[in-house]
Amino acid sequence: MNKEFLFSTPIYFKTFNLNNRELEKSIINWSKEKNGINRTNMNGWHSDYNMQNKNEYKHLVSELSLMQNEILKEENLVENIILTNMWANINYIGSSNKSHIHPNSLWSGVYYVKTQKNCGALVLEDPRIAGLMIKPQYKLSTVQRHQANEIKIEPIEGNCVMFPAWLFHSVDINNSNDIRISVSFNFG
Repeated sequence: MNKEFLFSTPIYFKTFNLNNRELEKSIINWSKEKNGINRTNMNGWHSDYNMQNKNEYKHLVSELSLMQNEILKEENLVENIILTNMWANINYIGSSNKSHIHPNSLWSGVYYVKTQKNCGALVLEDPRIAGLMIKPQYKLSTVQRHQANEIKIEPIEGNCVMFPAWLFHSVDINNSNDIRISVSFNFG
């Protein structure tokens, strides 16, 4: 018997070697100077969408662009997309982000600046909605990652996760004892 996985969703991971303490300090200072906006964030701070234009984040922009170019080559896609917007998120204790997608974009993702245990996993939802109508019952000990309705990715400081912008995702509640800082972005 042969087996293939069809209609899969590519999720890319990469670790960046950036000065996260410097990024953390800059984002916290920004949050003190400017009121955040409300989008998918629940009780957290969300910056404006112009972060990619600020000089203090140029190293992060460079790393994101390099990763995106690697993905374009890997996926055999035309290499004419750009970083369209980028923003910082601070999830305070008890904060989360509700389920959403990123319209008018091709690739989206998150870079983790400050994390700790239980600070809120990234939750990726199965995009195959029709498959949810009748879901087979799995033995709990044998459910494989590709059979799950959602995948939780624990945030790790310095890691970047990039995925198609049409993929529904959310962030679990920050149940740690400190803030969680991340940077989200879109390429299109």
